[in-house]
Order: sequence, then C-alpha cells, then structure tokens
Amino acid sequence: MLKGVPANVSPELLKVLSEMGHGDEIVIADGNFPAASLARRLVRADGLGVPELLESVLGLLPLDTYVESPLALMATVEGDEEPGIWKTYEDIIGRTQPDPPTVSYMERQEFYDRARRAYAVVATGEQAVYANIIVKKGVVRPGE
Repeated sequence: MLKGVPANVSPELLKVLSEMGHGDEIVIADGNFPAASLARRLVRADGLGVPELLESVLGLLPLDTYVESPLALMATVEGDEEPGIWKTYEDIIGRTQPDPPTVSYMERQEFYDRARRAYAVVATGEQAVYANIIVKKGVVRPGE
C-alpha cells in the first residue's frame, strides 16, 4: 500500500501512468466505448465512473503545457444535446489545475483514431454518454 495514491487508482493503472512519458496520452473511457478493440494497452476499471477516476488521474499526472489543449472530448453528433457530465469535467479540471487548460472537441472517428494511438485506454463502467476523455501527459518539474 502506498501513501497519497487515491484508492480508485489500481496498481495496474498506477504502473501505466508511471510508464507514460511526455506527450503520451491516456483515454478514460465510458462503458459504451470500444476499449478492448481499440486499445494498445487496456486497463479495466469497470466499477468506476469517469469523473472520480479523472480527478484521481489529474492529481497524479501533469498535463502537457506545450500544446494548445492537453484534454480532448468526443464531440456530440448533430442533434444530440451537450452532455451534463462535461460540466462535471469542467469543475474537476478547475479544481485540480492551477491554470485550467482549454478542452478540445473531436469528431467521433477522429477521436477513435487518436485513441488507437494512445498509450493506454482505461475502460470504466461510466453510463453517461459522451463521457470519454483523452489526457495528454506533460512534464514533472523539479520539486513537484
């Protein structure tokens, strides 16, 4: 057991986060996402929702400050309403980041293509739609 690591971050996920380097990406996916068929590395987190896992990951992982947007969401299809969970993400990002970055939105197939290149995909049991988020790892600075 370690101190300071959130209980919802499994040893497998902690290992993946530690292995990631600057610019590597991780997808935290909802229950509808085709995680097993797209992932290079798949981490199962079936009993968890995306918001609580996102908050834990953002507490451990620095975001890439060398890109315009180190966070990306899957854009809604025309006619679908904006998901309420996005407001939750905005709140989490505001709480965990001293200088909250811009979040980008990507068309579904573009999001899937980017997920295929991600270092890992975390498959959660999240039931909200459009709850998938890509996080790009930054640099840990001395003293952090």
